[in-house]
Amino acid sequence: MKLILEYFNKPLLKVSLVFGMIAGLLAFAFFLGLYALKIMPLGNIRSFDMGIFVILISGACWYHRKTNGNGFLHLWEALTMGYVIASIAAILNGWLIYLFVTHVDPSVFTEYISEGLRLLTDNRKDQLSYLSEAEFMKLYNEVRDNDPSILIKNEISQKLVLSIIPILIISLVFRKQDYGVFHTKP
Repeated sequence: MKLILEYFNKPLLKVSLVFGMIAGLLAFAFFLGLYALKIMPLGNIRSFDMGIFVILISGACWYHRKTNGNGFLHLWEALTMGYVIASIAAILNGWLIYLFVTHVDPSVFTEYISEGLRLLTDNRKDQLSYLSEAEFMKLYNEVRDNDPSILIKNEISQKLVLSIIPILIISLVFRKQDYGVFHTKP
C-alpha cells in the first residue's frame, strides 16, 4: 500500500488529479446551471464548458511551474498535465451526468434522444443523398435505442478531441526551460 501511495505522491500527478477533479465538478455545475435555467443541458451549448477545461489546464500549468518547477515547465510536463486534467474531468463529469439522468431526472435523457431523432428526421432528405434507406433506418434505430451510459462515452471522446488544440497551445505558452538553442550560458 505504501508503494501505491508513493507512486501518487508525485507533484505532477497530484496537481493534475486535483485540477482535473475541480474541472469535472465545475463542468457538472455548468450542466446543473443549464438544467436550472431550463436550457437543454445535453445540447450543443454544453461545448462552452470547454472554457472551464482551458482555464483550469492553464491554471495547473502556471501553478506547477511556479511551485514545483522552480519557474520552469517542460513541454512534456504541460502536455501530460493537460491530457490528465482533461481525461479526469471528462470521466468525472460524464459519470456525474450519467448518475443525474438515471437517478434524478431521466426526462433530460429522453429529451436528448428525442431531439436527436427530430434532427435526423428533419434532415432526412439530405442524409438520404449519401445514405441508403436501410442505413438511415439503422442509424435512426441506434439513436432511438441508446441508453444513458452513452453519455459517459460521448463526454470522454468529445472532450478529449476538443481539448487537443487548446492543450497544445497552453503547453507552448507556459513552457519555460533552462536549456535550449537560444539559451545563453553564463
